Amino acid sequence: MSVKIKLSFWQIINMNVGFFGIQYSFGLQQSAVNPIYDFLGANPDQIPLLNLAGPMTGLLIQPIIGALSDKTWHPKFGRRKPYFFIGAILCSLCLFLFPFSSSLWMAAGLLWILDVGNNTAMEPYRAFIADTLDEEQQPTGFQAQSFFTGFGQFLSYISLFIFPMIIVGYTGSLPNWIFGSFFLGAILSISSIWWSMSKTKEIQPTDEEIAVLRANPINIFTPFIEIHKAILEMPKVMWQLFIVYFFQWYALMCYWQNNAKSMALSVWDATPKQTSLYDNAVQWNGLIGAFGFVITFSVAFYLAVLAKKYSAKYVHFVCLILAGVSFLIFPLISNKYLFFAVIIGYGIGWASMMGIPYLLVVSQIPKERYGVYMGIINMMIVIPMIIQNLSFGYIMKNFLHNDARSAITFSGIFLLIGAVCTLFIKIKKQTNSAIVS
Repeated sequence: MSVKIKLSFWQIINMNVGFFGIQYSFGLQQSAVNPIYDFLGANPDQIPLLNLAGPMTGLLIQPIIGALSDKTWHPKFGRRKPYFFIGAILCSLCLFLFPFSSSLWMAAGLLWILDVGNNTAMEPYRAFIADTLDEEQQPTGFQAQSFFTGFGQFLSYISLFIFPMIIVGYTGSLPNWIFGSFFLGAILSISSIWWSMSKTKEIQPTDEEIAVLRANPINIFTPFIEIHKAILEMPKVMWQLFIVYFFQWYALMCYWQNNAKSMALSVWDATPKQTSLYDNAVQWNGLIGAFGFVITFSVAFYLAVLAKKYSAKYVHFVCLILAGVSFLIFPLISNKYLFFAVIIGYGIGWASMMGIPYLLVVSQIPKERYGVYMGIINMMIVIPMIIQNLSFGYIMKNFLHNDARSAITFSGIFLLIGAVCTLFIKIKKQTNSAIVS
């Protein structure tokens, strides 16, 4: 790569604004898609399978897009930006169409396409940070993504609380406020990506790097060859991170699928079949989730400071402990206002999950393969999600008696196990590295 120049704090912010739109979309998937399934008549044990779209498309799309972007360079459009833009267009189209779902399988199908767009946009963004910033500024860059993750998801969750107050009534089986939330996402997805693309230039490869790219043009086999090579040569720290990720992301899927239903049972003693009461739970869960993401974007940059001063590993350990404890307390609360205190641990944990683990691995991977390795890290995220989607319906029905509160407790235990596994991560110390373990 060419020499990286120092960027100001606000330049780093501008380059990450696009992550805001991507994460608003992901926030809707976490907060609104499962209630939509509930409104359309899904049973609790069907929800995991209906959520299979996200992890499956992540498994297939992100490493392929990462490998392709490593091998891409256009003098006008750059290396990563074309993928941001294509992904953002797909996201916007699907977000616009999603509220018109008239059946479970129509909603599930649109979710598949939406996830293709999200994953196409998001994976190159991780590599974009690693491409552009030196080791000293990478913690700020990755935690800026964590900040915009919190901000985007805050807006998606708060829309579930505010929009029902101003957008009333139903269209078919779905409340009209869902249309407002998804239409806003369609606008934000493309506009935020456009902002970052217009404000940040990609670093041009050296003549030698361009010569290598021209000597090895992209073909249909390129991404699969690159992914295979990268997995064979993957540093040990990534395998260790995968163990943490298994428990972490399995737990989060359990939480997202059951948080509104758990709250409905604990506070209103209601199920999705009691539409008006469950609507209250979905709204309140949106407000609580939004507050959690206020915590996320409030602490994101402070976690980067702590990771520089101490260790990314120990920062992530503490944050997972806090999130796990918050999940254990969550199903025990019957006073809806106490959820504001309980969700703080999750907000801090999410701030770490969105940025800190990348600091553990970025110094250990070759610069010319940032894209494919960021895609492989995403494979480590989505494989636990796929396992959860395929296995948790059985666990939910046969061991947890379809009780959403038990599912949240289950997720808290898994997060605590993931925290302990974090302590076993070992990385090689790098000369002049900002982050060491």
